[in-house]
Amino acid sequence: MNTTRRQWLQAAAAVPLLGACSTSPFPSASAAPRVLTAAPARLPVAGQGGLDVWAYGGAVPGPVLRYRRGDWLDIELHNRLPDPTTIHWHGIRLPNAMDGVPHLTQAPIEPGGRFRYRFRLPDAGTFWYHPHLGTAEQVERGLAAALVVEEDRPYPVDQDLVWLLDDWRLDEQGRIAEDFYRFHDVAHAGRLGQKITVNGAEQPRQVLQAGQRIRLRLINASNARIYQLALDGLPGWLIARDGVPAESAIRWEGPMLLGPGMRADMVIDASTPGMFELKDEQSRGAVALARLEVQGRAVATPRPAPVPPPIEGLPAPVLAGAFEQTIVIGGGARSRDGWPQQTEAERTARRQRREAGAREADPAWTLNGVAHTDHHHHHEPLFRVPRGQTVRLTFDNRTAWWHPMHLHGHHFQVLSRNGQPLPDRPWRDTVLAAPGDRLEVAFMADNPGRWLIHCHVLEHHAGGMGTVFEVQG
Repeated sequence: MNTTRRQWLQAAAAVPLLGACSTSPFPSASAAPRVLTAAPARLPVAGQGGLDVWAYGGAVPGPVLRYRRGDWLDIELHNRLPDPTTIHWHGIRLPNAMDGVPHLTQAPIEPGGRFRYRFRLPDAGTFWYHPHLGTAEQVERGLAAALVVEEDRPYPVDQDLVWLLDDWRLDEQGRIAEDFYRFHDVAHAGRLGQKITVNGAEQPRQVLQAGQRIRLRLINASNARIYQLALDGLPGWLIARDGVPAESAIRWEGPMLLGPGMRADMVIDASTPGMFELKDEQSRGAVALARLEVQGRAVATPRPAPVPPPIEGLPAPVLAGAFEQTIVIGGGARSRDGWPQQTEAERTARRQRREAGAREADPAWTLNGVAHTDHHHHHEPLFRVPRGQTVRLTFDNRTAWWHPMHLHGHHFQVLSRNGQPLPDRPWRDTVLAAPGDRLEVAFMADNPGRWLIHCHVLEHHAGGMGTVFEVQG
C-alpha cells in the first residue's frame, strides 16, 4: 500500500458517517438531498470479529434504500475513500447522466469529493447499487447494497426480506486478500472467495411463525460466483427476476441459477415447523447459506400459489424492423483465439496509468474482437440507433466460461437460447450465457445516451468484456 493510500485510510477512519436515504420522494431539485458516505470501516463481516472494509453508511452491506414506484431518489454521495468512485444503480431505467459510469456518464468522484444522484424511479422491483470504477476491488471490499422500489400497493406478504449474497477472499491473517485483478482470476472464472455471507453474516438465521408468507429478495453481489440456490421443505415460488415480475408464479423446484448482478424475488410459505436451509448446490457439495426457523403449529391447508404483481411501464420491443447486432464473446483461458492484441499506444497508456497508481487488469476478453477496460469513453459505440428503435441482440459465447451479460439503462426480453424460442420471453437486465451459448434478446432503445453492455463477472469486465452503444435523440 503506498503512502498516499495509507494516509487516506487513516484520515478517513476519523470522519463521522452521515445518514443514508429514507423513503421520501423529492419533488423539488432545490430540496436538500440525503447524504450517503462511502468510507473505510472496521466491521464484523464474514465471520471476522473486525474486517477492514469499505462501506456505505458505515455498514456492509450498505443501507437498504426503500422507495415507492414514482418516487424521486435524491442522494449525495460523499467520497471518504482513498480512491475515486461512483455509484451505478443496477437495473434502474434512469437518465444517462445518473448511470455512474466513470468518464462515459460522469467524472469520477475524487477522494474528498461529492456527487448528487437525482432521478425518478419508474419501475417497482429489486435492484442494487455499487461502484462502477475499480469495481472488482471496490465491490469486493464491501461497497454494495440493495435498492427496493415497492409496488403502488404493497405486495401481500407478512414479511419482506432482503438477502444480499456475497463471497469474500481472505488471506492467512483473515484480511481481505489484496490480489485484485490477478490474471488467473481475470482469464478464468473470476475472483472466488472462500467465505460466503448473507447480509454480511455467515449462515444467519431468520425466525418465522407458522402460517406466514414471506417475500425473499435475493441479490447476487459477488464478483464472480454463480449460485445454484435450493430451499427444501417449504413451498416457494419465483415471482420476479431482475426486478421484473414473471407472467405467473414459477414453483421453486431444484437449484435456481443466480449469476453476479442478478436478482430473484421468491415467495415462501412457512407451512411446517422446523429448520430449513437455503443452500448453494455447488459441485463439491451443498453449502448452507442461511436458515429459516419456522415456529408454531403446522398449517393444515396449503395457501394458493401467489400472483406476481403486474408489469407496468416497460416498453415492449417490436421485432418487425428491429436493428440486429451480434456480439461475439471471445478470449479467456482455453480460447482458440488467444489473448486480445494491444496497440503500442494502448500499452503506453496502460503503463502510464499504472505508474500513476491505477490498479487495473490486463486485457483477456473481447466483444467483437475489441477489449474495453474501465475507460470506455476512448472507444466508439459498437452501434448507434435512433430513440424508439427496437434492437435485437445475439450474444454468441465462444469461450469456455459463463458470462452474465448486463445491459445498462434498459430491460430486455430473452427471445431464444441456442435456437430454441422461449415462449414467455422473460424480462431481464442480466442474462447468463453458458459456454457455447447463443442467446437472442430484444429491447426498445428508448433511453437516450451512451450505455454499457458488459459481463458482470467483475474481473471479466475489468479484463476487456464490455462495449458501448448509443441511443440518439
